[in-house]
Amino acid sequence: MNAADSENNVANNKLVDDKDLPLREDIRFLGRMLGDTLREQDGDGAFELVENIRQTAIRFHRDQDLKARDELDALLNRLSDKDSLPVVRAFSYFSLLSNIAEDVHHNRRRRAHLRAGSPPQAGSVTLALERVLESRKDITVLAEFFNKAMISPVLTAHPTEVQRRSILDCQLTIERLLKERARTELTPNELRHNEEGLRATIQILWQTRMLRPTRLSVYDEIENGLAYYSYTFLTEIPYIYAKIEDLLERRLVKDVPYVTSFLRIGSWIGGDRDGNPFVTHDVMLRAVERQSSVALDFYIDAVQKIGRSMSLTEQLVQVSDEVKQLAATAPDIPNRSDEPYRRIFLSIAARLVATAHQLGHQVTQYTPGEARAPYASSTEFLHDLNAIIHSLKQHKSSWIARGSLRNLCRAVDVFGFHLAPLDMRQHSKIHEQVVGELFEHSTGRKGYAQLSEKDRIEWLLKEISLPRSILASYADFSELAQSELRILQCAAEIHRRFGRVAMSNYIISMTTDIINVLEVAFLLQQVGLLQAGENPQLFLNIIPLFETISDLRSCSNIMDQLFSLPYYRKLLSSRGNVQEVMLGYSDSNKDGGFITSNWEIYKAEIELTKVFAKHQVELRLFHGRGGTVGRGGGPSYQSILAQPPGSVNGQIRVTEQGEVISSKYAEPEIGRRNLETLVAATLEATLLSHDSLGANADRYYPAMEMLASASFAAYRDLVYETPGFKQFFLESTPIREMAGLHIGSRPPSRKNSDAIEDLRAIPWVFSWSLSRMMLPGWYGFGHAVEAFVNREDQPGQGLQLLQEMYQNWPFMQTLLSNMDMVLTKTDMGIASRYAELVEDVALREQIFGRIKDEWARSQKWLFAVTGHTELLQDNPTLARSIRNRTPYIDPLNHLQVELLRRYRSGEDSEEVKRSIHLTINGVTAGLRNSG
Repeated sequence: MNAADSENNVANNKLVDDKDLPLREDIRFLGRMLGDTLREQDGDGAFELVENIRQTAIRFHRDQDLKARDELDALLNRLSDKDSLPVVRAFSYFSLLSNIAEDVHHNRRRRAHLRAGSPPQAGSVTLALERVLESRKDITVLAEFFNKAMISPVLTAHPTEVQRRSILDCQLTIERLLKERARTELTPNELRHNEEGLRATIQILWQTRMLRPTRLSVYDEIENGLAYYSYTFLTEIPYIYAKIEDLLERRLVKDVPYVTSFLRIGSWIGGDRDGNPFVTHDVMLRAVERQSSVALDFYIDAVQKIGRSMSLTEQLVQVSDEVKQLAATAPDIPNRSDEPYRRIFLSIAARLVATAHQLGHQVTQYTPGEARAPYASSTEFLHDLNAIIHSLKQHKSSWIARGSLRNLCRAVDVFGFHLAPLDMRQHSKIHEQVVGELFEHSTGRKGYAQLSEKDRIEWLLKEISLPRSILASYADFSELAQSELRILQCAAEIHRRFGRVAMSNYIISMTTDIINVLEVAFLLQQVGLLQAGENPQLFLNIIPLFETISDLRSCSNIMDQLFSLPYYRKLLSSRGNVQEVMLGYSDSNKDGGFITSNWEIYKAEIELTKVFAKHQVELRLFHGRGGTVGRGGGPSYQSILAQPPGSVNGQIRVTEQGEVISSKYAEPEIGRRNLETLVAATLEATLLSHDSLGANADRYYPAMEMLASASFAAYRDLVYETPGFKQFFLESTPIREMAGLHIGSRPPSRKNSDAIEDLRAIPWVFSWSLSRMMLPGWYGFGHAVEAFVNREDQPGQGLQLLQEMYQNWPFMQTLLSNMDMVLTKTDMGIASRYAELVEDVALREQIFGRIKDEWARSQKWLFAVTGHTELLQDNPTLARSIRNRTPYIDPLNHLQVELLRRYRSGEDSEEVKRSIHLTINGVTAGLRNSG
């Protein structure tokens, strides 16, 4: 590096440091408050101990001082069980407060860009629309996009979500108070009150139990999921639509396309019974009822607030004939007789209350003066709001028609009276068992599962095409079949009460054949969710989920066979000729490793796109992504743009899980930004060409195939073919101790087994994250690249090709960027401490030695391909984030290892167990995407 380069780097680093100064100040400020609280609550000794550990951890992490590591080990290892508790809690809250400061700083930097008039940033709706408008002469393509687009993040219950709602509420209060300090010039008295509020909230945190005393029920998960609608979705989604409309109006002036409600939230919470016996028909109905109740409560509150402000008098403004008709049926209030809008809103509120009562909800926030008829549907409610807006715009009140009234109108269009569609999901083997019992009931013969594939398909198609049900009573069926049939009948009841949009998707886990789809169609027919006949009607989308490597490889053939069935095509026609397919990132990763999973999903999308084009069926992909890179996580913007050309096409659904939901959507501004990112990426992937491969695909695809094949072999050899690997996994991670942490309603395994094959992907990844090995996010890459580069048939050319692929191919860029992040969070020094928990020394040294070698090999070849010399070199913001958090995570890891050692040696006191669970909670909070 020459002198000029050196000076430029110093200047750039100083600029970054200056920008990050408020962040460092906030972290110090909150840390000081937490320290004061610790001193007040637990005494000077506890404070000095924690401060000593903190400074030693920072010295070790910042300077890589081995003496500091030995000091840290000594400090933590000699802690008594009782003294461990305040240390664990302190560092858990250090991580939490650091995360809050980081989120506030993220918002602060974005607002600074906006105030400075900086160009819109990548991932923003503004930049995406600008790019589309600049690239397209014909505006009709944008109108077509809005007409058919469907973008839906789908919330799922997550067994590694450890944060309690009480803690999250405190977090949001601290965030609000911290933002108040950053955005407002406070008087000395206001500053004092602000600081008192922060101290009080941190004190509440310290005196609040971090862990749940009992396991989360599905009801708890439902309520936790609903909180994000109040935090973010109900207000911020209408804001995004208004932003899009305003931008288009400014740019186009006339012929502005109508923006349909294409961005909607979905949910699995209360409908996903795959591996969760606690999701029953009662639970599912409760989920839909609670969702509807949240929507109606929001509308009633909004209508009341807007109505109070609508004091427009007919003495000064005119109103439309439709508004006059609405006013004629509104309450006759003598001192409001000349205020038609206010009276109409009183009538609307009364009708909403009646609607809520009709749907079975309790309404406490509003008591109407007189009874009104309920709305037949949210469309009728929307019609009233649109009539008001139209009248206002017609009569010189256009500004009043905007703002809260426009946002309410959009909210009703998006959320209806159901809030969000609740998906159902069940495993294909369960369907097979229930259909087998129905087969026996109908034919008097056993052995449905033993029939040939051809015979089963023929029988299913015959039964589905008949306008009858063979189900009269299910009293004689097994308990499992009765439960499944009750759930399906409940779904039919939900359609009758809340409309078909309240439950519009049925997902089949572990789909391996077209029979899995036909079996669900048959079950739906039994309860009236499929009407047979010449022009059959299917009232739910049947969505196959392909999860394992072999299923991903065969999914296009399965869909080709399915579309070749004339009767299924009739069913599909009743669903608008749109077929959704779900691809599972988690299980495919556990099955074949990170590289292979991503490549097989990419290939599956290419082949599915071809099959759907052949049959002229519209494809909607549902990406089953988790929080970690090992489960398909990573930045949404880059991930969507890295999809194969033609696979997005304006429609995409993606799962949002666990602590990722709270980190993305608990804070409104950050939530809005994350939602915008999904919209922006889908817009660009659909309307702008991101296919930079061209003829290079013929060179890149075979290379990627070789990498995936070698990576698959290395991963399978370690995880499934190495004797003793299961023992190493069970002993070197906290997987068994996690069972006592009440973090989800779902059991960790699909079966009563500790086999890796039966373990759900979420706890699998979670365990590796806690031990800081992060194995599912990178293992096999180094082996694959080394083998590719050292091929004898093309000496010296392999690395050059991979470097070219990285430069030109968004898929490769995203793949390596995500792995870069995982390797940054991986810490082999800490991982070695967990490995020491494996009692068999020879086994430990053999397996951990292989893991460590592959980690070094993967990092070496990552640098070789990307040209970087350090991790996260091209993402300084994320590097800073991890750097700020790591000194607070490391001591928790060190202490967790010591506590695990004590617990496994027989010290099973409540203090030890509680401390272990608290360290799991703390490390999870610090990593921010652990499961």
